[in-house]
Amino acid sequence: MNIAIIAHDSKKELMVQFCIAYCRVLSQHNLIATGTTGKMVAEATGLSIQRFLSGTHGGDQQIAARIACNEIDLLLFFRDPISAKPHEPNELNLLRLCDVHNIPVATNIATAEVLIHGLERGDLDWRNIVNPKA
Repeated sequence: MNIAIIAHDSKKELMVQFCIAYCRVLSQHNLIATGTTGKMVAEATGLSIQRFLSGTHGGDQQIAARIACNEIDLLLFFRDPISAKPHEPNELNLLRLCDVHNIPVATNIATAEVLIHGLERGDLDWRNIVNPKA
């Protein structure tokens, strides 16, 4: 499966720790991420991650385009719900696209844990029917 990873600045370290904890599961999938988050996770875990631009420079929009083309199967997006972000409309568009294309999305570590365990059990294998790999 294609898993996208995004984290706000205040949540990047949490994302790194999450990816360290679930490195074995994540290593079995294709990972893409916004620039800084992807760099931090790759350095901490050794996982191979396709990196786009940083979120503030359009990386979240690059991932949104992949979602719109049904090329993402799962989004892990650790958001900071307290601090307002200047590019928040882009983030809302990203979440809306996940809803339109039935992409499972986690915006916090609690939901990410549920999704990663479901991924490990095969609960998300239905995505292979929706988005068959050649």
